[in-house]
Amino acid sequence: MVSLETLRAPLFVPGNRPERFAKAAASGACAVILDLEDAVAAEDKAAARAALACDFTQLPVLVRINPDSTPWYEDDLKAAAAMPFGAVMLPKAESPDAVARIARLTGHPVVALIETARGLAAAREIAACPDTVRLAFGSIDFCADIGCEHERETLRPVRLDLVIASRLAGIAAPIDGVTADLSDPAITEDDSRHARSLGMTGKLCIHPKQVAPIRAGFAPSEAEKDWARRVLASGDGAIAVDGAMVDEPVRLRARAILANSG
Repeated sequence: MVSLETLRAPLFVPGNRPERFAKAAASGACAVILDLEDAVAAEDKAAARAALACDFTQLPVLVRINPDSTPWYEDDLKAAAAMPFGAVMLPKAESPDAVARIARLTGHPVVALIETARGLAAAREIAACPDTVRLAFGSIDFCADIGCEHERETLRPVRLDLVIASRLAGIAAPIDGVTADLSDPAITEDDSRHARSLGMTGKLCIHPKQVAPIRAGFAPSEAEKDWARRVLASGDGAIAVDGAMVDEPVRLRARAILANSG
């Protein structure tokens, strides 16, 4: 069973499309996120809640509810509480109190989506909330909130801040936001490698064909694995490997690479 702490490529599915639930679970995704928010039109919200299910797979099933500022929020909480979801995903997370309330009313841990300036400002407190199992980055919504371009260098400090917040809280590293461009799997893989380089350990999927590129992007390359093996075979203390000094912090990195190679 995949744990919430190791989610690498969770896949969104519209909550009002139950015929797609099992297909999503068979896509190679590590978890399925039934979406009641962005993927569902206002007139279909009630039908989406009624279609929620968890019995179509042994994978973790999460549910993304609507934000607490919407008229659907309370009904979403009741629906989430009635089913054995692995977690509730909270969009526009902006306070640990909001996370704690969801956990109290549903009985489920929370994946907190950081999508606003207020959310980023409170990210360390949200990550430290005992009910928060992971942070996730809603990069597109974040850019809309602050009026910036959706570009790597612009968002680099935000991603790093979420990584640091997660580390300080002692929870698993954050999940990166979606790649909206579905035209080329290489784009998704490259975005995944960028997120990995900053310390993130997963990425949200919006289409089944993104699962494999995300898994590939977060997997160590053969060159990295060869380097890690040479480092760990070098013994203890400070020694040169490939012309570079190796000591215990470098060996920690090598162990992490090999641990992630599966």
